[in-house]
Amino acid sequence: MRPVVTRTDFKEVPLLSRGKVRDMYDLDDQVLIVVTDRLSAFDHVLPNGIPDKGRVLNLLSAFWFEKTRHIVKNHLVSIDSSDLPSALCPHKEELNARFTLARKARMLPVECVVRGYLSGSGWNDYKRTGALCGITLPEGMKESDRLPEPLFTPSTKAEVGHDENIPFGKAEEILGEGLAKRVRETSLALYNFASDHARSRGILIADTKFEFGMLDGDLILCDEALTPDSSRFWPAGSYAPGGAQPSFDKQYVRDYLLSIRWDKEPPVPSLPEEVVRKTSEKYREAYALLTGTTLP
Repeated sequence: MRPVVTRTDFKEVPLLSRGKVRDMYDLDDQVLIVVTDRLSAFDHVLPNGIPDKGRVLNLLSAFWFEKTRHIVKNHLVSIDSSDLPSALCPHKEELNARFTLARKARMLPVECVVRGYLSGSGWNDYKRTGALCGITLPEGMKESDRLPEPLFTPSTKAEVGHDENIPFGKAEEILGEGLAKRVRETSLALYNFASDHARSRGILIADTKFEFGMLDGDLILCDEALTPDSSRFWPAGSYAPGGAQPSFDKQYVRDYLLSIRWDKEPPVPSLPEEVVRKTSEKYREAYALLTGTTLP
């Protein structure tokens, strides 16, 4: 494994923003997205980085961007170190496999969530109302059941705290009727394509979220795509509806934090080495299964 990178600070180019996982730098008509090994849980960034996590997220997104170009354009320009601006050449080793050069787009103010299985907040919603984000479902469904068909359930983008699910009608108000329908159709097409590929590789995509932007009048896929951070990946071989499923993400971290009864307020606890190792292994395993190659 390569050294853990939890923060970058490149003085050669202007910093645009620093999110929970990504550091973004301004390159005029492009943006440099650096995917760190930071990990957040319960809306807090943890002190530990997860080895190889940033590289998995970055390379897996690039994999999906290339495979889905026939469905929608995307922001990807390059992940090749030879395309980095000369000012950043001294940082090539640190950036290797964890950066994306992307086209700038005007981001849409709606997160595009597609759910194929009844899990997470969707399961809680169903238990309470018999519906998922306002969409009525059959009676008697169990946790982790496959939905009759994939559902588009948009949400707001919260600056702090949790995003809020909104009905499709509200998305139409925010985006306009035509763009909202196009985003829904594109999100469902992406999910169906990716879900078929993943299932053939032994992974079920329970749900995922997409972010879109507009560039020169075109809708383009941005941010990350179909990663363990933006999706719920389940091993197909052990799938058993009726309860929560094991997943290829930070499940070990959440389980550990719950086991020590952390109150989800600062100070944020550090993770034991075993939890860090197992989490890193899950991210790398998801990459290997979906791409058919080991992490370079």
